[in-house]
Amino acid sequence: MKYSLFIISVLFVLTACNEERPISSVSSENWEKRSVRLSDKDSLLTGVTYLPVYSEIYSFSESQTTFLTVTVSMRNINTDDVVYITRADYFDTHGKRIRSYFEKPISLKPLETVEIIIDEADNLGGVGGNFIFEWATENIRVNDPFFEAVMISTKGQQGLSFTTNGIKLKN
Repeated sequence: MKYSLFIISVLFVLTACNEERPISSVSSENWEKRSVRLSDKDSLLTGVTYLPVYSEIYSFSESQTTFLTVTVSMRNINTDDVVYITRADYFDTHGKRIRSYFEKPISLKPLETVEIIIDEADNLGGVGGNFIFEWATENIRVNDPFFEAVMISTKGQQGLSFTTNGIKLKN
């Protein structure tokens, strides 16, 4: 009887560990609610921003790494104008695209922030992950959106966190 109970317990634990996890805490359903149609807006000003992210970093040596949770913030730093994000693509260390976060453009209201979360268990980006954001505005006087990433990990009583900022690329 004890042997049977032990086997059932082990099977229960193993099945619970194999449960599928979403790739991000932000579901695609949220992107759909934010989507907008831009084809009617013919005079949009566009830009591209690069953002480095680290889903893992080297620890002690190049043969040991620590995995990190990444929070990517897409911020509209304007007080009166909407900003549109038309693309958010995530690439790994070797430049291979891992995923696109939405298929239709999304809008950010004035002073609004939207996040993309890369879970600690999602280490596909590696030590040199990257994002490319394409964005658009309706007015030349509008500030570019601000892109920032916060990486964090905690183990026991140790904590590690740092940030990176986006860099606007030349069109």
